[in-house]
Amino acid sequence: MTGGSHVQPPDAEDARRPRPRLLTPQPRRPRGAWRLGTPVVVLLCGALFIVSAHNSGGTDLRPGRYTDLASLVKDESDQYDALRRQVSDLDAQVQALSAGMSDKDVDRIHRTIDRLEDPAGMRPRSGPGLTITLSDAPEDVINSTTGNVNLLLVHQQDIQAVVNALWNGGATAVTVEGQRIVSTTGIKCEGNAVQLQGVPYPQPYTIQAVGDQGALLTAIEEDPYLQTYREQAADPAISVGWDLQLEPLVTAPAYDGLRDLSFAVPLRSAPAS
Repeated sequence: MTGGSHVQPPDAEDARRPRPRLLTPQPRRPRGAWRLGTPVVVLLCGALFIVSAHNSGGTDLRPGRYTDLASLVKDESDQYDALRRQVSDLDAQVQALSAGMSDKDVDRIHRTIDRLEDPAGMRPRSGPGLTITLSDAPEDVINSTTGNVNLLLVHQQDIQAVVNALWNGGATAVTVEGQRIVSTTGIKCEGNAVQLQGVPYPQPYTIQAVGDQGALLTAIEEDPYLQTYREQAADPAISVGWDLQLEPLVTAPAYDGLRDLSFAVPLRSAPAS
């Protein structure tokens, strides 16, 4: 053909020759990332175990293992007793070191401390007084009620109301569950128990006061909150527990708990720009 190109067909010998197979290059699997990743994962797991052990402080991180209130109360009471013993040892060391100092200003401060220790509850008190016991309603009343079950239970505000009324009646010392109550004492509910100075107590709750019995009784009878409480105690549908007994001798131990007061401080707002 004029002006074109002519392609020759392959001869028979060329057709019989084996042709080389073209291979597409495959990417290699990276090995460096796997070799580095394994020890990193192992190190992270070890760090997690160390952090867990540190945060647990020797206790169980899974509180669900506490199956009853008695075990929880005993565990927290033991921890509180250990801390209280530590505080007592440190106080004894401070007093021993202070006694060895001879200074006019230090002596003046010691005289002030001695004068304030008794009204602050740092010394034991004993004398005539009374005992008040608060308790939940009987179980059959609680199980059969169709009203507000909270009226059948003792709450922290009930205990606080009794303590405040006793202070108003001129009590020289007040205890709850045998613990001396001072100005920094906190009473709060913790589940079905009341926590007092770091220790949970189940009901019934025993409150004792040292003071003039007549003045204490008058303060109890005139308190509006306790008037309502006693009316509910007398109502068979509620029957929340109330018992008052006059005592010829009540002994209130000195306060031996923590003395530092922690409180919240409001954040200051940033100045407007």
